[in-house]
Amino acid sequence: MSCDPEPLRLAQRVAAIEPFWVMECAKTADRIARSPACDPARGGTPMIYLNIGEPDFTAPLRVQAAAQRCIEAGRTQYTQATGHPALREAIAGWYRSRWNLSVDPARIVVTAGASAALQLLTLALVEPGDEFLMPDPCYPCNRHFVSAAGGQSRLLPAGAAQRFQLDAASVTSAWGAATRGVMLASPSNPTGTSVPFDEMARIVAAVRQRGGVSIVDEIYLGLSFDRPGEPAARSALVLGEDLLVVNSFSKYFGMTGWRLGWLVLPPQLVPAVEKLAQNLYICASSIAQQAAVACFHPDSLAECERRRAEFQARRDFVLPRLEAMGLPVPVQPDGAFYVWFDTRRFAADSWDFCFDMMERAHVALTPGRDFGQAETRHFARLSFATAASALDEALTRLARVLNG
Repeated sequence: MSCDPEPLRLAQRVAAIEPFWVMECAKTADRIARSPACDPARGGTPMIYLNIGEPDFTAPLRVQAAAQRCIEAGRTQYTQATGHPALREAIAGWYRSRWNLSVDPARIVVTAGASAALQLLTLALVEPGDEFLMPDPCYPCNRHFVSAAGGQSRLLPAGAAQRFQLDAASVTSAWGAATRGVMLASPSNPTGTSVPFDEMARIVAAVRQRGGVSIVDEIYLGLSFDRPGEPAARSALVLGEDLLVVNSFSKYFGMTGWRLGWLVLPPQLVPAVEKLAQNLYICASSIAQQAAVACFHPDSLAECERRRAEFQARRDFVLPRLEAMGLPVPVQPDGAFYVWFDTRRFAADSWDFCFDMMERAHVALTPGRDFGQAETRHFARLSFATAASALDEALTRLARVLNG
């Protein structure tokens, strides 16, 4: 005689974390993609995925070769929890050459991706009940890192007039007794928009005046686009050593699955983050770390710059096509590889719109549900991290379905 096991009792923090809806959409896209309707052998059209937040370019060739040499030589042992010294030096060198910033390598902590960086930061800084201010819309996992550490995320509606970003006025107005700080992403996922640098300075000053902390996610900073007549993109680190900056090898360097990122921290925070990293991660992948040094070789950087220019060209290709079919883009993205467009002409909710486009056009997009509560149901995200030919075909299909 068998008896059913008692259900496991889950921690309350699990219930506080919402499903990652983009993954649910991806499952539906994969199911449709396996159907006869998407099988060219049966007269179908393949699914085109414009829902993935992942570059279609992989790691530069020098990085791949360096990883292979590392494996062949057996250099696979643990590194220090703060990262391989050569990689920390190389990152500091990139800040100097690309961003005209002097960053002490001792302030750099290498992590197992930007996700690990954010987890380490929130565990080091967030007490139960602490509140972090974030824009609505924003990347959903950022607020879940805060809640997993016992804190709360307060989403402040940020519309097109604010470039879908926080501004100093909204931060000042919303600041309360429980507020610990702000979390920004510039450029942002899902909108591809950045915080104007003067506004970033005002936000940081307002937070500093209130004794708070400013966390700035710069994982897409390397993919900031050229803006004729406007200043070049700048790292928030220029605003002072008290900023907490997150970056990653995933986007600009095309190393998503390598799971490698870094933090730039105030010197006094490094020991606490190191202690947490020692206990929770030991270290980031030793092979990935040693290979990533090759990211900063001139050949690798030149390749990454070619890719950045390609992403900008794709943006310029996509925007007028969306506008022409009745999907307006209120703010032109100035970085990353996303377009945040309005679906209200065709659906009351972008969730329905995106599922309809999967079924009828065989194009996978990301509904706004993941990214906030304010107006996100009226918006969807398109990722142009795919070949221009696939973008052209996808946009042609969407126009055919929407406009006849």
